Amino acid sequence: MYPIAFMWAGTHTLTRVFLAVATVEPMTASPSDTALIFEGGGMRAAHTSAFVVTLLEAGLDFGWVAGISAGASNAANYLSRDARRARRSFVDFAADENFGDLRTWVRGQGFFHAEYIYQRSGAPEAALPFDWETFRDSTARPRIIAFDADSGEEVCWGREDFPTMDDLMVRVRASSTMPVLMPPVTIEGRTYVDGALGRDGGIALSQAQAEGCERFVVVLTQERAYEKAPPRFPAFFRAHFRRHPAVAEALLTRWRRYNETRERIFELERAGRAFVYAPETMPLSNGTRDLARLAAAHRAGLSQSRRELPRLREFLAG
Repeated sequence: MYPIAFMWAGTHTLTRVFLAVATVEPMTASPSDTALIFEGGGMRAAHTSAFVVTLLEAGLDFGWVAGISAGASNAANYLSRDARRARRSFVDFAADENFGDLRTWVRGQGFFHAEYIYQRSGAPEAALPFDWETFRDSTARPRIIAFDADSGEEVCWGREDFPTMDDLMVRVRASSTMPVLMPPVTIEGRTYVDGALGRDGGIALSQAQAEGCERFVVVLTQERAYEKAPPRFPAFFRAHFRRHPAVAEALLTRWRRYNETRERIFELERAGRAFVYAPETMPLSNGTRDLARLAAAHRAGLSQSRRELPRLREFLAG
């Protein structure tokens, strides 16, 4: 998630949208040197959550899985093998009256009510139950990345950092905390914001390479031709984050790191070392709340990811 691109899509009546999800297949292991990397992008993940559904339908199992910001939710849902939750997290859940709005933002809870979304809704009897047991029992190496607001350093959390569901969810929340629109998260005395401010601009390529991964399945939330522009109001960010200048600096320079990382990914793709999933069209902003548009984007994601599945299988077999 990233605040510059944020656009408020308006308030909509509560609408239930249903979409059948295919049965999840038994998992088949992918090559051990292959990383699965989910980019963030806020509600643009309505589209890329369909890639999660397709992976689960196909029974494709990755041993190293990373997510940043909204990608952290995609990673967690993938590792819990919950195709229904993958969709609901970025489609139906937007209609929840506690999801957040200007009222929660004024109260200091965030325009997206992050504590509710990440730490309360996943309980067994809550709005968006999370299958902690399946996640916990997975043998994959999960990686959730956030940004330390004080040191200006990226932090990467692994399985040892979340022995309980709340330990996991507070870190997914930290990774997803859009500056300005959501309050920072404090964990063990440190203050964290959106992992998209880290070294790769929101795509965990360097972390995967540092841990020995040689091949990469990268799920982007912008079209191939997209190029991020510098932010338009640098003075605002420097003033707003005067107590955390590292956050301001990271916001102002993220565009460069993000574009450079995408180019590295496309170079890996040209070398046959990366499978890149990029939406053919991306009609959503990171703040879209319109249920019909979110559902349509998810359907488009299902159509595209299922079409691209043979290419993915070929890449994994290579």
